[in-house]
Amino acid sequence: MSGTATGPAGWPIAGTGVVNSVGAGTAEVFAALCAGRGAPSVVRSFGTGALRTRHAFEITDPPQRPAAWLCRAVAEALAGAALPEDLSEVPVLVGTGLRDLRGAERNWLAGRSGPPDPHFGRALLDRFGACDTHTFAGACSASLYALALAADLLATGRAETVVVAGVDTITASMYALLDRVQPGAPREVRPFDRRSAGQLLGDGAAAVVLRRPGHGPARAVLRSVGLRCDAGHATAPDPAGLVAAQREAHERAGIKAGEVGLVHAQGTGALLNDRAEARALAEVFGRGGGPLIAAVEGMTGHTSGGSGLLSTVLAAECLRTGRVPPVVGLREPIEEAEGLRFSTGDRADGAGLTIAQVNSFGFGGVHAVAVLGKAA
Repeated sequence: MSGTATGPAGWPIAGTGVVNSVGAGTAEVFAALCAGRGAPSVVRSFGTGALRTRHAFEITDPPQRPAAWLCRAVAEALAGAALPEDLSEVPVLVGTGLRDLRGAERNWLAGRSGPPDPHFGRALLDRFGACDTHTFAGACSASLYALALAADLLATGRAETVVVAGVDTITASMYALLDRVQPGAPREVRPFDRRSAGQLLGDGAAAVVLRRPGHGPARAVLRSVGLRCDAGHATAPDPAGLVAAQREAHERAGIKAGEVGLVHAQGTGALLNDRAEARALAEVFGRGGGPLIAAVEGMTGHTSGGSGLLSTVLAAECLRTGRVPPVVGLREPIEEAEGLRFSTGDRADGAGLTIAQVNSFGFGGVHAVAVLGKAA
């Protein structure tokens, strides 16, 4: 599977929105992450007495309502793009890994039949009048797959404006599965670190408004999305597939690897994933020098299918402001990451950035890489 085409100069990202455990609103979340704020807490939404792990990055407003976070992020993105909250004629594409599985779990425990709407369509219709909505449940890269489709809709003239969102919630079943398969019981997330005990899940939603050129100012431009499905293993990423996805994104954006100034890595803290991503980064960009590398999951947790779009929003802010969040939790890099240039969080780190890359790698070898450019 290969990825999307874009316009010659890219598609303007006119507005953005974020809700996660760190805060609500692009400005609030970005400022907190640049300051290195954001940490897991003891899980409150379900019992963990039978598990080793106790921590996660929850939005502490029980009960968990991913549809509400989704609508809040979309509303912020529309406001940022100076658009009304009327999506009756605008496609809305939502990427997610687990949809509202937590709602289904609660229904089952309460003896209620029937899961909640898994496609978020009803919530978007009720709030925004959205009629053309599509939900993609494509593992951790789902929201960047949605972003790729949005670019294709613009490129083919099927739409003038597209809203793209990603949302996921921590579920008891996925949390227990991770607890069973991880080597330890992490109390923090340490991306690319030798002593990482594994990853922790996080709640969150992110949204962007993507438009054709000529509709006003942009926060950044989407240059390309490279897609790849290597289907090599159910869970273990293949570095070759990660390399191919990055190179395809560069080719479609019309750039060389050396032009990328910043990479928002996935950096989940899962050693198998981090080793594969680090090897792939080193192969594409080399060791010593190369782009600055950010990874925020030490402050947000892994927001599953919404993680790629969250990083896209953050990359747009990095390009716009010249600030880059630090890699919290990284103290002693794994061997595969030695020589890569990780962000220290210094405000000057991102000065002069013009091109940023976002990595999003999913189970089953479903990978996506976005390339963003600084708005004119």
